[in-house]
Amino acid sequence: MFRTALRNLLAHKTRLMMTALAVLLGTAFVTGTLIFSDSVGSAYRNRMAKSLDDVAVSVTAGGPRTDADDQGVLDARMVQRIAALPGVASVRPSVTGLPMIADRHGDPVGGEWGSDGANFVPGKDGKDSRYPLVKGRGPAAGDEIALDVKTAGKLGVTLGGTVRMAVDGPVMTKKLVGVVRTDNPRVSAGAGLALFDTETAQRLFGKPGEYSELVVSATPGTDQGALTAKVRETLPKSFEATSGKQLAASQAKMVDEQTRSIRKTLLVFAGISLFVGVFIIANTFTMLIAQRTREIALLRAVGATRRQVVRSVLIEAGLLGLVASALGFVLGLGVAKGLHPVLNLTGGSLPDGPLVIEPSAVLSALGVGVVVTVLAAWLPSRKAARIAPVEALASVEAAPAPRGLVLRNSIGAALTALGVGLMLYVTRFKDSSGINYAMAGSALTLTGLIVLAPLLSRPVVRLFGRLAIRLAGISGKLARENALRNPRRTAATASALMIGLTLITGLTVGAVSADRGMSTMGEPDMTADYKVSSAGHLGLSPEIGRTLAGQPGVAAAVPLRTTGFQYEQRPGSVTGTDVRQLGKVVDVTVVSGSLADVHGTSAVAVSDEFAAKGRLTVGSTLPMEFYDGKKAAPRVVAVYKDNNILSSVLSTPALVDPHQDKARDDQVLVKAAPGKAKDLAGQIKETLGKNPVIKVQSQDDLRRSDAGSIDDVLYLMYGLLGMAVVIAVIGVVNTLAMSVFERTREIGMLRAIGLDRREVKRMVRLESVMIAMFGAVLGVAAGVFLAWSGGHLLRSSFPQYEMVVPWARIAVFLLLALAVGVLAAVWPARRAAKLDALEAIGTQ
Repeated sequence: MFRTALRNLLAHKTRLMMTALAVLLGTAFVTGTLIFSDSVGSAYRNRMAKSLDDVAVSVTAGGPRTDADDQGVLDARMVQRIAALPGVASVRPSVTGLPMIADRHGDPVGGEWGSDGANFVPGKDGKDSRYPLVKGRGPAAGDEIALDVKTAGKLGVTLGGTVRMAVDGPVMTKKLVGVVRTDNPRVSAGAGLALFDTETAQRLFGKPGEYSELVVSATPGTDQGALTAKVRETLPKSFEATSGKQLAASQAKMVDEQTRSIRKTLLVFAGISLFVGVFIIANTFTMLIAQRTREIALLRAVGATRRQVVRSVLIEAGLLGLVASALGFVLGLGVAKGLHPVLNLTGGSLPDGPLVIEPSAVLSALGVGVVVTVLAAWLPSRKAARIAPVEALASVEAAPAPRGLVLRNSIGAALTALGVGLMLYVTRFKDSSGINYAMAGSALTLTGLIVLAPLLSRPVVRLFGRLAIRLAGISGKLARENALRNPRRTAATASALMIGLTLITGLTVGAVSADRGMSTMGEPDMTADYKVSSAGHLGLSPEIGRTLAGQPGVAAAVPLRTTGFQYEQRPGSVTGTDVRQLGKVVDVTVVSGSLADVHGTSAVAVSDEFAAKGRLTVGSTLPMEFYDGKKAAPRVVAVYKDNNILSSVLSTPALVDPHQDKARDDQVLVKAAPGKAKDLAGQIKETLGKNPVIKVQSQDDLRRSDAGSIDDVLYLMYGLLGMAVVIAVIGVVNTLAMSVFERTREIGMLRAIGLDRREVKRMVRLESVMIAMFGAVLGVAAGVFLAWSGGHLLRSSFPQYEMVVPWARIAVFLLLALAVGVLAAVWPARRAAKLDALEAIGTQ
């Protein structure tokens, strides 16, 4: 039976080619995902481990500074204290931050979240072991900077050239004096690295004389754990000491979590592709078995048992799956390599590194391909084994048993009804608590439609058949009868396409609806013409607001800054601003009291929601415990309606500033003078020196920025689901090709009685179009229904969400399905048209 299975596989290799291609593509997706996630994780871990080679202990500020701390900062005295401990080889004082380096177009290198900034700490030889010099020297003055190799190349700047950058204030220009190498994973992923002398770095990122971190190196033979304990005993309570091993372990855990989430997401789409492939495999083996009934009957007649027949078919499927999986593994290497730039284009920021091929990835790829193929062929193999020898010899292809269709339709109707019922129940939810019901309902609905597809195919195909008859006459009628002849086959072929279009339609409806909701949001409480903020939410220097306030065409420039606090164990935030000017840029509705009474640190206003939760009224005292350990107890002098611009508490900057390490504005709201709004955005950018930190956004810009990321994610989903659609198209081609072979004699008869080659081609094309359009109609309808019912889960967190059916895009999906039907029939139609009539009639 093994030899029989191998002979059948080789004899039908052309007919199985498309099936093998479907398995190959699905396996390639799985392989690429596993290798890609392993490679990204390895690149992260290697670079992080290398950057921690000389780190025995890391000392950072772990909590708020208290008055009891006589040395509440990481400064030179702390460096000396730690350096005097036994076992300490050296202490490297580090200052870090996030500068924005302007590229050739004035945009920040590294995008929204900027680049890494640090201090260059030279040794006696003038070099810093953490940042090896490629050329030049380290920065030693306030106007000097060193860059990593990649960033210097992007900017096209050479030694002695000028680099434009900013942190939270005006643009600065620095002279490039050195280029370095780094193992920083963020730099490898596309961010930049800017190095300054220590004094300049402290001024830019912190406070003079203070450090962000102290990196302790140990003498040979020193135990890291013991040294960490000694360092911890030396430190005030507000600081943390972490061993290098602990840092490496925590970073490795973080990397594993990140790569695991990427892997899970991609494997979901790989699973969809393989699930679609199951329909193609099952369809192919069902048709092959129907064509080999005489051969199976002879095997049964000469003594083959049912178990041997099943085993023969499964061996054939296993060999097919093994070969296709091996080829898929090779293709998966290319997929893994291609995923890196694709995800980086969508903001993935993944580090470079070689492909890592783990044995588990190889075994998983081969195992998945073989198992999926064998499982898909299991039902056709049982069908073959159930046919009695005499009955099989008497007929070429038995019609499907009516009882089987009745049972199938009953099961499908029950599953669909249960799924639809669950989705209707989901519409009663207003938040994500119904997500499990939605997932179960979606799965049941899709499964029910797949099982019920043979029944649903009849009315849909008949509808398209009427149109085909009007357009193509006898060819259209023959195409309709061919599509209706075996509803199970038609349904299985169309179901593969239906799954892909259901997901694509559902995602599109959800994304377009969310996009429309986002576009209505903007900043409804903002009456200013422009919002000036910083990339990466780094904050703005107060100098920005002062500069804008004095510019021609600006009626008002009101800065807003925020800090956090706790009240009765509940978190809150307070906005500090010029309350007298606030009404010019924000629509504030006062419920009680007066905003004019807000002043200094002793009087504040609160939002009505915060007041209700805290049982506050005008005249109440608001005990505030800030995160730096300090406290305040201002009096409530006004209550205003909850506002999307302002925090839960409104005050002057005098209450906020003492609790910020460095005074920074979150945003500056700018109101234009009458008639000056149109050109003011460009003027603001010019005034601020085309600062890479600064974002100037109008109301329209704010709406677009909120909605823009949705389209990016949607197009990425299209790309990932594209593999499933491609496999579905292969299924249509495969079914038609095998159907043409199956109907060779019939086509010969049609040619003999006058059907010309053009009409034969048209008949096959129309059959393909009907199958594709049936799958498309079913998929679009299911996708719209699931998006409508599932969208109710967003009502509380996204009240602006309202379902929008993008008819134009749905029309495009249907047209693409039509094109799929036409293109999928090209090869089978040509093959059918080339059949010689006399030879075809003589075919058994």
